[in-house]
Amino acid sequence: MWAVNWPRNWDARPMSTSASLVVGADGSTSKGGSSGGVSTKADRSVFLDRRRNFDLILIGGNTARTEPYATTPIPVVILSRSEVHAITNNPQAHFWRLSPSQALVRAREEFGPRILVEGGPALMRELLEAELIDDFFLTVTEVQGGENAVDWQEILTHFVSVEKSEVDGTQFFHAHN
Repeated sequence: MWAVNWPRNWDARPMSTSASLVVGADGSTSKGGSSGGVSTKADRSVFLDRRRNFDLILIGGNTARTEPYATTPIPVVILSRSEVHAITNNPQAHFWRLSPSQALVRAREEFGPRILVEGGPALMRELLEAELIDDFFLTVTEVQGGENAVDWQEILTHFVSVEKSEVDGTQFFHAHN
């Protein structure tokens, strides 16, 4: 198992909205239609360990349709304008037709104060622009040639502080205000 030791105790925050994103070196957020295509073993280990520290996972409809959310250690809320409920086999899945800011308020009321946004890029962009993300966990792998690229360096400019560590060629950034 890989461990990333952050210089700051981010678990101490009683109420926060955090986001987690993996990208390839070229900013690709997926390859072959899934984020798994840009992930590494180190990223996957840290990702799975991190999500257990939250009360709820928040994702967009496209993420629900393309990523494996059939089982989650905590409840998952899918925000989508579509009528299609993409995750029907997860008893912890909830489908809401709300704006991201409305969903954060409701999520805190129903599930608790620690929310982890796992995607996708459009949902994260909206929350970043509204300054609703307190902590951003970004993984940059060596993978290139994927799809749906984002400017990961620009994302980090939304935060006052950025810490970096590296495990087996995978870079881990923790950005926070």
